[in-house]
Amino acid sequence: MAESAPKTKVEARLVGRRIVVFDRVKGRNMYFNDGFYGKFFMVSKPKTPNVERELELSVLDAVYLAEEGKLTILDAEGNKVEVDVLKKIGEEMYENFNEVYIVYRDLRGKNLIVKSGMKFGATFVVYRLGPGLEHAPFLVHVLPYNSKLDPIEIVRAGRLSHSVRKRFIIAYVDTSRKVNYLQFKWLM
Repeated sequence: MAESAPKTKVEARLVGRRIVVFDRVKGRNMYFNDGFYGKFFMVSKPKTPNVERELELSVLDAVYLAEEGKLTILDAEGNKVEVDVLKKIGEEMYENFNEVYIVYRDLRGKNLIVKSGMKFGATFVVYRLGPGLEHAPFLVHVLPYNSKLDPIEIVRAGRLSHSVRKRFIIAYVDTSRKVNYLQFKWLM
């Protein structure tokens, strides 16, 4: 099983809104050995660990790794970018970023691999072992605590998750900042 964070501190650069690890060896290790963080430029699904590309981290990955003390992010001038600045970028890029990040952090804390679930209409696709090693068993969709559940959307998500053989889970962060999960099972 992949570990929750890299063993050595890695340096990344903030380029616009992108966080890039230019050291290809460290990027490769971060991806294949330390938890499948980020994605390689121009490589959709790496099958072997001989990738020779830069690694782009999501804002969620970068905030998590920086908070864990495993990543240093520098701007174009070489100044350290603080976690609060990354979180502000995340808030501009993602709807309900703070809740999404709390759920991301909780899932990573359970040694799960968390990737974007956009192509499935969910917040995350979640792996136990990692992409390329298994098909992701879970789709996790993060909803704000006070949002209303539309029954049609639940049925739509349930049908999709069933057709791609993944468990559909809704996650929310309650007022005490505890993450709660609701799993839906398609009965046939």
